[in-house]
Amino acid sequence: MEHLYAPWRMEYIGGTPEPGCLFCRVRAAGPEEDRRNLVVWRGEQALVMLNKFPYNSGHVMIAPRAHVASLEQLDDEDAVELHHAVSLALKVLRRELQPEGFNLGVNLGKVAGAGIPDHVHMHAVPRWGGDTNFMPVLAETKVVNEHLDRTWEKLAAAFSAET
Repeated sequence: MEHLYAPWRMEYIGGTPEPGCLFCRVRAAGPEEDRRNLVVWRGEQALVMLNKFPYNSGHVMIAPRAHVASLEQLDDEDAVELHHAVSLALKVLRRELQPEGFNLGVNLGKVAGAGIPDHVHMHAVPRWGGDTNFMPVLAETKVVNEHLDRTWEKLAAAFSAET
């Protein structure tokens, strides 16, 4: 099977960006496109997807259904589902990848580092002792020890078993 994100297929970095909001586009694509879109779980009000540009293996983004720019703009139903999705993601990532910790965060606004500033989302990044090494410092290269396809297979199955 040809890998969707093989190193020689870098068009997603240098290619023309797709129009519209990533999270809204992925939600509208439906479950039949989840593998291609790296979605590992979808609920009524939120979804969890792998980050195409991960800081570490298992780096996921958790997005509410609502297309709003900040957490305080979410209604109660979307806020509760977002919190549920974050908790579920941490539970699955902890069990499947056995990290020693997590970075969990939200970047609100471009100046705060939001790559998708119009649709609030949270990042959960699994961390292990020693996962930062000389490669990013000396070679400006981040090493991710598992292919996105394999991580998707593992996490999609784990989320499915959990819900």
